[in-house]
Amino acid sequence: MTQPTMIRGEHLPTALSLAASGVPVLPLRAGKVPFGNCPRCADNACGGRPNMKNPGPCTCLAPCHGWAAATTDPDVLISRVWGRAWRESAAVAYHPGGAGLTVVDLDNTDAIAWADANLPATQVVRTTRGEHWIYRGTMPSANAVRPGVDVKSLMSYARWLGTGTGTLTTLPEVVRALVVREPAPIRPAAVTASAPAGGGRCPHRSPAFLERGIAMAEQRIAQAASAVHATVFSAFLAVLSTHGRCGCLTEAHTARLFAAAQAKGESPRHCADAWANALHRLGM
Repeated sequence: MTQPTMIRGEHLPTALSLAASGVPVLPLRAGKVPFGNCPRCADNACGGRPNMKNPGPCTCLAPCHGWAAATTDPDVLISRVWGRAWRESAAVAYHPGGAGLTVVDLDNTDAIAWADANLPATQVVRTTRGEHWIYRGTMPSANAVRPGVDVKSLMSYARWLGTGTGTLTTLPEVVRALVVREPAPIRPAAVTASAPAGGGRCPHRSPAFLERGIAMAEQRIAQAASAVHATVFSAFLAVLSTHGRCGCLTEAHTARLFAAAQAKGESPRHCADAWANALHRLGM
């Protein structure tokens, strides 16, 4: 395959090399932003911005629509339509999710220190102000998940800055948990549930029944291989839905549940938030 001289750009060889390895790429203009919509796609004339649920009716071959324009097709990359973009490009970007990757974008030294203390080692690429920690696996993208930390994977793009150092490792649960969204916590005065109004008698006040429920919740949390934060929340919700309104639960029981969650890497704050969110979900 030949590359027409008229569309050559200094970033095109890098883009073609990445595409050949299965990494979807697109050009960035000055300011590290994608090229805007072409006249055909301006003002959503093409039917709207493509997204993961609705790729959209747009069949434009220009580098429109940001991350959704990323491609591994060499014929598209060297086409006349993309030629001007490559000649004017300031950098190459890629769609991490399209390559089966997640980028943890650490924007300053404090964010890097947090990663050093909490994330497993993986491939690391230096950026202008910080580092990109790259993991194998995909997840929803989100900005500002922590101070100075963005997550770029599905429906996002990252600037290509080289291969960096280190060995690519599997996306850890601690990163997935950063983008878990639950109802805003309403913190109770204590973590124990109150008895029902009117002093109603517990319909199942059996030590064996309660013990079995707590043990099952502990086992469910301990066996979680992924989505630990969501598993903890659902386990807390199950216990509270059965025993939360009758006065069965004691601080000793909640301490056991919190201990099981913390053994899987949850922080005390996450435990308290999950418990409060479960109470809120049940209207307690």
